[in-house]
Amino acid sequence: MSAGWYLRRLSRMGPREVGGRVGDAVRRRRWRSVRPHGPSVTGAHFTAVLPAGTIAAVAPDAAKRLIAEADRLMAGHVEYFGVVRDDLADPDWWYDPKTGRRAPWGYAFDVPYRNEDAVGDIKQIWELSRHQYLTVLAAAYAITGDERYAERVAAHLRSWWAGNAPLRGVHWVSGIELGIRLLSWVWIRRLLDGWPGVAALFEGNPVALGQIWHHQRWLAAFPSRGSSANNHVIAEAAGQFAAACAFGWFPDSARWRADALRSLERQLRGNTFGSGLNRELASEYHGLVLELGLAAVAEADAAGVPVPATVRLVLLRMTDALAAVVDNRLRPPRQGDSDDGYGLVVDGAGTDRWGSLLATGDAVFGRLGWWPAVTGTDVRTPLLAALIRPYAKDGTGPAVSRPVSRPAHFADAGMTILRGPAENTEIWCRCDGGPHGFLSIAAHAHADALSVEVRHDGVDVLADPGTFCYHGQPEWRQYFRSTLGHNTLQLDGGDQSVSGGPFLWTRHARTRVLVADTSATGGTARWCAEHDGYEPSAHRRQVELTAASRELRIVDEVRGPRRAVRLAFHLGPAITADLVGNRARLTWTRGGEDRSAALDLPEELNWCAHRGESDPPLGWYSPGFGRKEPATVLIGTGFTAGTQGFTTVLGFHG
Repeated sequence: MSAGWYLRRLSRMGPREVGGRVGDAVRRRRWRSVRPHGPSVTGAHFTAVLPAGTIAAVAPDAAKRLIAEADRLMAGHVEYFGVVRDDLADPDWWYDPKTGRRAPWGYAFDVPYRNEDAVGDIKQIWELSRHQYLTVLAAAYAITGDERYAERVAAHLRSWWAGNAPLRGVHWVSGIELGIRLLSWVWIRRLLDGWPGVAALFEGNPVALGQIWHHQRWLAAFPSRGSSANNHVIAEAAGQFAAACAFGWFPDSARWRADALRSLERQLRGNTFGSGLNRELASEYHGLVLELGLAAVAEADAAGVPVPATVRLVLLRMTDALAAVVDNRLRPPRQGDSDDGYGLVVDGAGTDRWGSLLATGDAVFGRLGWWPAVTGTDVRTPLLAALIRPYAKDGTGPAVSRPVSRPAHFADAGMTILRGPAENTEIWCRCDGGPHGFLSIAAHAHADALSVEVRHDGVDVLADPGTFCYHGQPEWRQYFRSTLGHNTLQLDGGDQSVSGGPFLWTRHARTRVLVADTSATGGTARWCAEHDGYEPSAHRRQVELTAASRELRIVDEVRGPRRAVRLAFHLGPAITADLVGNRARLTWTRGGEDRSAALDLPEELNWCAHRGESDPPLGWYSPGFGRKEPATVLIGTGFTAGTQGFTTVLGFHG
């Protein structure tokens, strides 16, 4: 990174964080020459096993999907972030198949992991070594008893341990990677418990013991700090806590366990609004944090370690919030960054992540009457539910007030959901009036103030384009997090908030919600908010959803001097647009049925359709990290004039 980036990053830190990072730097220099082997361990036993009958509770269709996935992995096939690999039978742990580069060997903290030219795509390299594909193979063994799966897991763990000595190479750089890897190892040990060779692989293996000890020592020494204490610190604490509970074989295990639990409790509260939404305002990280929290509580209950009531309360509120914001197809908003990160993977392809989380929430906390129905099945829910003590429903636990009806406005997070009434053809609209991300750097925020996201029966009509990438492709990273890359209004060609780097914002637009009437008084739900990101101008947006006429009306007002304006509406990849003048006819197919809508755009602007352009990027949709596909975006250009308003009307047919 440039010297300018380091200065901008330093400017977002407080004195305590600066002091902690100085201490980290001193410790890294000291660890370069002092690498202890760890304590000797004798008589270790693994006791955090699944209760009898747990595997029998897995639904047959979920087991079938899992085994099909495990067999693909056994054949060497896997796809990460849009890149297909066929080398999984005997992987190179440091190889990036996307660029063909191999990460350099050396002291971990010398590896320039942000430099794609030197290392390769770091996400591609790290993902395999989270060992979540090994938890899938271990789960396949637990269900089938087929030792081929267990033997492959053992071979890969031994290979990884041999090729990644403590503090050597790229896999010892990032705490989130160590934390998630530890959690995977705990579940691998648990799921392989019936295999005769499992004790020799783990507690009877000095190399494994050394790796587990060094991972926990690293996490205790280098926690994410201050402005970086987002989902990373929760993954670090959850992995550290899980390992200290399940692998509590070391002299420091009790201290690590206590410290990690304190951190987990503090950071779960700090990372979560009182409403239950994640403070990063990035929906996929809400899912990641919820998965990590549930996995940590499972380890606590399995080990008989008391957990503060606030931990379960935060997870309960997160689950209720998730149930509240999903659409009728159980899809959450596509807000902020997403990198396809999971806390615990034991399911096959085709398993609905969000339905799985709600199913686990039902098993642990109990569903409320307004929750959407979950019809799918998964492997993870019965495994977690077998370990987690059900939330007290007999009055013996802490008094908790849960929503009696489905929340639609989350004032602290600035998120409002407007809905049409019909279940089969629900109109779902997310309005963004929240803060610009979390902490001083807002690492996973996008410049998307006042943006809207609209779906019809779960189909993206006005879409949030997504994330696509983090490192190595700065022009694409800039586009997908830009104001122009969202369904909102841009002034003078700039973003509402000022970026200082791929995970750094140096100026944050401030947004306030003025109206949030989601009760559809008079048949119309209303929302209005404004932001100050373009001072001295102010952008105010009003959104109205009228259920009877199936019409969404958006009015944008800009107060201030005359300025150049671009108003963007990004269409989902399934939508075909026929733009004539300032009217676009939208068509798509859902379940074999043709659907359509009319989008009447402000006549004060000149409208043009863009699709799949690369210089500069414009007209793209990212269905997942590392993947993008062309999608139409309608851009209106012109000028503001005092309090002039721009009115857009989206009307659905049928």
